[in-house]
Amino acid sequence: MSLASPSSQCRWFLWGILLSVLLAPNVMASEEVVQRVQQFLYERASEMGDEVQIDVRPPSAQLNECVAPEPFLTNENTELAGRVSVGVKCGDNGQQVRYMRANVEIIGDHVVPRQDIAPNTVIKADMLETKEAELGSLPRDAIVTPEQAIGQEAARMLSSGEPFTERQLREVALVERGARVKVEARGEGFSVSRKGEAIDSGGMGSKVRVRMDNRDTLTARVTGEDHLEVDLQ
Repeated sequence: MSLASPSSQCRWFLWGILLSVLLAPNVMASEEVVQRVQQFLYERASEMGDEVQIDVRPPSAQLNECVAPEPFLTNENTELAGRVSVGVKCGDNGQQVRYMRANVEIIGDHVVPRQDIAPNTVIKADMLETKEAELGSLPRDAIVTPEQAIGQEAARMLSSGEPFTERQLREVALVERGARVKVEARGEGFSVSRKGEAIDSGGMGSKVRVRMDNRDTLTARVTGEDHLEVDLQ
């Protein structure tokens, strides 16, 4: 077994000091970029759930310093729960761009059937309840608010306590074209209703045109069977 000479050990020691000095600014810069990306993702993800955990993969130490980092989503339609790709613009004009990956865990509510729901059943509020889950573990188009399901029809069996998706539902036409409908106009402190004729068909929450008895035409939101509302606020 050979041992390094004292002079060789001294040289390695000095090289170590030099490398630590050279790399320290890059390490600090990387930490700043990571913090900015974490903050960026947290501000968006915190609206989706009660608990958020973000793990950002730091950029390579070989990269140059990122001045004035400005994170952005590479795809604005990206689902934040799960693995996410984030771009970071660097410099005054954002001319340099680097990309980082992060894993976002969001604990939030989603909707499940309170009991088994048979196919062709129109879903009502008392058939549903909410549960907490890590949203990234749910199907991409899982139902997360009751309003997404109420008034829709089950296209297949929905099992009690299990998450379900938009693909397992179909729209029910609560307003048929040509039907006589009631249109309610709501404002601050008042409500007025009138009769009219539906020009379009539509399901719960959809917008349809209505020809009123005075021949005026307006657009209203379906809120029930042959019932529509117009918000004047």
